Amino acid sequence: MPKSPIVYFELPSNDVAACKRFYHSLFGWSFQDFGPDYAAFSGSGLDGGLNGASPAEGRTKFPLAVIDTNDLEAMEKRIVAAGGRITLPIFSFPGGRRFHFTDPSGNELAVMQKE
Repeated sequence: MPKSPIVYFELPSNDVAACKRFYHSLFGWSFQDFGPDYAAFSGSGLDGGLNGASPAEGRTKFPLAVIDTNDLEAMEKRIVAAGGRITLPIFSFPGGRRFHFTDPSGNELAVMQKE
């Protein structure tokens, strides 16, 4: 079975601009904006993003670990077969596609496939 590493870490944000200032001033992280509601960050050791979208548009309540895969549809089927629940179906974003799921304890994670 191929390894599926955590490759991205997403933080929910009520104010993306304020969070960018906060993390840059504290830790020196750099940001790239993808519209007014999303900013990717780098320089933290693990790339990630600040998600300011509404919950209906995919913002989670808690930090979100994002796992990499080479076959998004196959991974979605494996997660469901193992007892996971899909919480956000496959959608596209700049750089790829992903979906969200919960594990048996209710922890929400995401799986992505790069373009």
